[in-house]
Amino acid sequence: MASTEQIYFDKVTIIGTGLIGASVALALRENRLCRTIAGFGRKEENLKRAKERGIIDEYNMDAATAAAGADLVVLCTPVGILKDVAVSIRTALKKGTLVTDVGSVKGALVAELEFVMPDGVDFVGSHPIAGSDKSGIGDSRGSLFAGARCIVTPTLRSSKAAVDKIIALWELSGGLVECMDPFRHDEIFALVSHLPHIVAYALVNAAERTDPGCVEYSGGGFRDTTRIAASSPELWRDICMLNRDNLLNVLYSFKGTLLKIEQCLKENDWAGIEKEFSKAQKLRMSIDK
Repeated sequence: MASTEQIYFDKVTIIGTGLIGASVALALRENRLCRTIAGFGRKEENLKRAKERGIIDEYNMDAATAAAGADLVVLCTPVGILKDVAVSIRTALKKGTLVTDVGSVKGALVAELEFVMPDGVDFVGSHPIAGSDKSGIGDSRGSLFAGARCIVTPTLRSSKAAVDKIIALWELSGGLVECMDPFRHDEIFALVSHLPHIVAYALVNAAERTDPGCVEYSGGGFRDTTRIAASSPELWRDICMLNRDNLLNVLYSFKGTLLKIEQCLKENDWAGIEKEFSKAQKLRMSIDK
């Protein structure tokens, strides 16, 4: 067991023990950032498995009971139910409890979650960029956040002490932390995360609708491009709902890019096609540098 100086939180509660929630628990445990980890989730079988694997120490099928006495609560549920979950646990939170989340939508949701918190409890939003099309604890690992960017979204209501603790939590888990306005966060991730998922879903559906059964002939290109279409439809429905306006804006821009390529094809403008592809190639290659 770690010494007292190494332990940031006596009790941590993970609400939602899927891939991210279980990985948060493992990162906390492996980096000796807490003493006890409690879990809550919709499926008791999953919680039992998490306890058997040593991911959590205890669990409860009632979220408020699981959160009672916690120094840190990490909300790892789909973003569509974050507010409802926060409401359900608010009366169980003691003064001094710190609450964060791992959702990929922030914006107005951050303000709503701040408002739900009782006096003496701080909410600071987080978004570790370390997700996957997988969603179960079988793929969880404490190193998931090592080298991964993590966005923390404080507001004018956030206390410096609370923000500093959340930053330390992710940095000590290996994350590369950057603070960002919640609304700016949603503008950026509508483009680089939410739109790609929509496109992947649409591409799979378009292929099947145009030529039923053709996807069985797909190679690496189609599979790589559409890998994220294997993600949870429920999760991405909620993300679309909560980031609707930004997504409508980026979809308009994306359609404009497609129309430009379509026009080049109609006009046999192969130089124009190559120009579009070259520009994209250079930008894409710069990501990996």
